[in-house]
Amino acid sequence: MILPRYHVADSLIPGAGKGLFLDEPVARGRLITAPDAIPEVFRFDDIASRADAAQLLPATVRWFEDRYTVTPEWPDECYINHAFDPTGLWHLGFVFALRDLPPGTEVTVDYRHLLAPGQREDFPDASTGADIIGFSWEESLKTSTAQLHALLERA
Repeated sequence: MILPRYHVADSLIPGAGKGLFLDEPVARGRLITAPDAIPEVFRFDDIASRADAAQLLPATVRWFEDRYTVTPEWPDECYINHAFDPTGLWHLGFVFALRDLPPGTEVTVDYRHLLAPGQREDFPDASTGADIIGFSWEESLKTSTAQLHALLERA
């Protein structure tokens, strides 16, 4: 579920396709998205071993530990693109504004939180050219929790 008003349009990130843009301001620390209508979660190995894995993996997102959601219907949340310097913080399926975000801001998150441990994204980071490689669960939880704590301490 996307909480603020938004629209989907051509991304400002080279090669990214479409992006999700805010139509209203979102204050630092406020929620941008929250998980909803998650009917089932899967182990990554179960998804990767399926005959249709190539179609499912781009729609696969880590939610917690070794459990992943798969949304091949591609809801608008899927237009949130990657950035190593994102506008949003991914934490357990929620996206929080990392700073005050004015209307027109493209919502981005660090995909390393969404990927399986060691999983390499099919494309490099557009700004740095560096590979995007999934964090371990522990690293993802530790870094996103620390970022969220710091974000809320200053809010």
